[in-house]
Amino acid sequence: MEQKTKETPSIWGEDEIGVGTWAWGDTFYWGFGQDYDKDDLEAVFDYSISLGIDLFDTAEIFGQGQSEMFLGKFLAKTNRPVRIMTKFMPYPWRLWRSALKKALKGSLTRLGVQKIDIYQIHKPLPPVSIETWMEGLLEVYQAGLCKAVGVCNFNRDQMLRAFDYLAREGIHLSCNQMEFNLINREAEKNGLINRCLERGIKPVAYSPLCSGLLSGKYNELYPPKGIRGQTFNQNYLKNLKPLISTLRDIGMTHGNRSPGQVALNWIICKGVLPVPGAKNLEQVEQNAGAAGWRLTDEEIVRLDLTSDQFNQHRM
Repeated sequence: MEQKTKETPSIWGEDEIGVGTWAWGDTFYWGFGQDYDKDDLEAVFDYSISLGIDLFDTAEIFGQGQSEMFLGKFLAKTNRPVRIMTKFMPYPWRLWRSALKKALKGSLTRLGVQKIDIYQIHKPLPPVSIETWMEGLLEVYQAGLCKAVGVCNFNRDQMLRAFDYLAREGIHLSCNQMEFNLINREAEKNGLINRCLERGIKPVAYSPLCSGLLSGKYNELYPPKGIRGQTFNQNYLKNLKPLISTLRDIGMTHGNRSPGQVALNWIICKGVLPVPGAKNLEQVEQNAGAAGWRLTDEEIVRLDLTSDQFNQHRM
């Protein structure tokens, strides 16, 4: 028998898209300080809110706390409502439940707020059990330090363990954040997304453009800069061409939408909330253009098949 949970305050509203802040302050993977800086990020924040996108996803490890600090500074300058999701990383040396509450207080200090909208476990790392960390989430929720709780990178069984523990205490697991895009569809193939939707757990997609590969900006002659370009070799990018071509073709039938906008809309059509990153105003505008319309069922099937062909070819 399914556990019944209390109604938690609705934090999702009519959201179709959020803003990911992994790149905010990250010098290693994204190259913060090279072609974008704090001023660019503040402009991203302001423009996103002006477009009605007021859900920002961050974590204590993004930029070693810099992402939260930037958000905190931008929050202090606006009187518009903004919702923040952040995460606790259960490092192997964090052996006690009290580490979660201490980490959350650190995040709250960097963000300059007294309560977070959603607090999540970043990964289900050993040696501490999932149930122990759920007990920690329950504690900070009951202390009024967060409005809702969630998880990130939990597989189906891990998520259900978290869900069941919280449900026994009358609390609903709000979300499960996972990597999901046209290149990585594991969460769809293994039934994780369907189980989320069945249980009323919001599936949230990080890296919805696969580190920018689905934006259409890159190919084997023009790979991404830095470590991203080293991760995806020329053959990989060459094999991606048919998928990008399909995204372009479909985009043309919807008012000349970009490949990235079509790729994000595909995620929305799957019932998943994407949180694409944004480092500049152009990316905000592109991401925003993914919402407010829908692919047809036939177009979704076409993208599914093209995605499957790409993944079969690269194996």
